[in-house]
Amino acid sequence: MMDISLDFLQPGQIVSLEHGDRNLYAEVIQFVVSRQLCWVRPLLMVTFIQESPLITDLRDASDLLWPANLFRPALDTEVISLLSQVLAKEPKSESDSAAKQQLNQFIHQLWQSYQDSAEC
Repeated sequence: MMDISLDFLQPGQIVSLEHGDRNLYAEVIQFVVSRQLCWVRPLLMVTFIQESPLITDLRDASDLLWPANLFRPALDTEVISLLSQVLAKEPKSESDSAAKQQLNQFIHQLWQSYQDSAEC
């Protein structure tokens, strides 16, 4: 395992998980030092397509506990415009099962990729 600095994993920090053409942006709730895990609250997922990014609001999705070394700090310049698009919308009255399904699929694919690379 690489020795990387995880100093950016502070509560309130926005981080990104990347896989394929999608980025999951989440807010750090807590960094669990003893297990090198990060407890995050998903905010949005961006699917990069040719025309313009497709943004999925994940603020109602479940929190994640995920290996800290897979996160990267999100840059303010990349997150501000994306978050402003999500925050400008009215809050949903009921949970969005399609958004949660997209998150579950993304996490499953990312975990499979992580496991495959760990076996090499």
